[in-house]
Amino acid sequence: MDRSEARPVRTVTVPTAALLDALQPLPEGMRAAVWDLEGEPDGVDYADIDAVVLPYASGTEYRSALERVPQLALLQAQSTGYDGLPELVGPGTAIASAAGVHAAATAEMALTLILAAQRGIDSALRGQHEGTWEQVRCPGLADRRVLLVGVGGIGREIAARLRPFDVELTRVGSTARTDDDGAVHGSGELAELAAAAEILVVITPLNEQTRHLIDARILSALPDGGLVVNVARGAVVDSEALTKEVVSGRLRAAVDVFDPEPIPEDHPLRQAPGAIITPHWGGNTDAFEPRIREFLRRQVRRLARGEEPLNMVRPGPWAGRSGES
Repeated sequence: MDRSEARPVRTVTVPTAALLDALQPLPEGMRAAVWDLEGEPDGVDYADIDAVVLPYASGTEYRSALERVPQLALLQAQSTGYDGLPELVGPGTAIASAAGVHAAATAEMALTLILAAQRGIDSALRGQHEGTWEQVRCPGLADRRVLLVGVGGIGREIAARLRPFDVELTRVGSTARTDDDGAVHGSGELAELAAAAEILVVITPLNEQTRHLIDARILSALPDGGLVVNVARGAVVDSEALTKEVVSGRLRAAVDVFDPEPIPEDHPLRQAPGAIITPHWGGNTDAFEPRIREFLRRQVRRLARGEEPLNMVRPGPWAGRSGES
C-alpha cells in the first residue's frame, strides 16, 4: 500500500456499539461502523475501511479478518502493549497503542502487589481461611531498595507512587541517560544493580530486545528474599528461571503476567508459598472505559484532519512525517 500522502482517514471501525456511540458526533467527512473482527463490518465495505480499533483482548486470531482490508492505514490497539500486532498486518499499516489509558490502573496493580507481598497479605489470607492467627514482622516497603525496569508512561506512574513510601529507587531504561526525574541506568547494568536491590519491578514493553531480559543471570544476582514484581508482559521474565528461584524459597514473586497465560493449573508456581499471582488484571479497572473513550475521540479527530496518530509505534503511511502530539 502506498500512502505517502497519508490522506485523512474517512472510515474507522470499532469493536462495540458502545464505542461507536462514544465517538459521536463524528468529525465532518468521517464515518464509523461496528466490526468485532469476527462477523462482517456493519454497513461498510472492506475496501473502504481506513482504520480498525481492535477488541480489548486481541491476538493472532484476527489476522485473517484484517487481511480482507486492502487499504488499512491504521491498526489501533486498546492496550498499552503492542507485541504480536505487527504480525497481523503488512508493513504499510501504522500501529498505535493506547499508552496512557492504562497507566494509572497498572501502576495501582504494581503497588498493590508490592504492598501485599511486603506486608504478608498472602499469608494473612491463608490464615483467615485456615482459622489461624499469627502475628509476624514483615519487610514492609519503607526504606527498601527498589529497582524499576522501565521508564515509559507506566514506569513514571509507578515511580511517582513509590516515592512517598520512602524507598530508595533506581530506574533502568534501554540506554543510560538523565531525564527530568534524574538518572536512568542502561539495561547492560542490570546484573550489577540487581545485586543491590530488594524489590525488582518490571514494566518494560515486550520486544526482541526485552524478551527474557530478566533471565537466570539477573534473578540469581538478586539477594536472598528478594521480590520480583512483573506487571509488563510475561515473557520479559524467564518463567522457568523465576519458578525455580521461587519454588526453592530463595526469591519471592508477585506477578500479574506470566508466560504462558493462563498459568497451567498444575504449575508449581501456583503452590509456591512465596508467590502471589493475579490473572493479568493490571489495566482492567472502571477507569478504563471513560479513558479509552476519551482517547479514541481525540484519535479520531486527528485522523479526520490527516494528522499523525497519537501513540504511534509503527509509522506506516505516516513515515517521515511529524504531527502534533
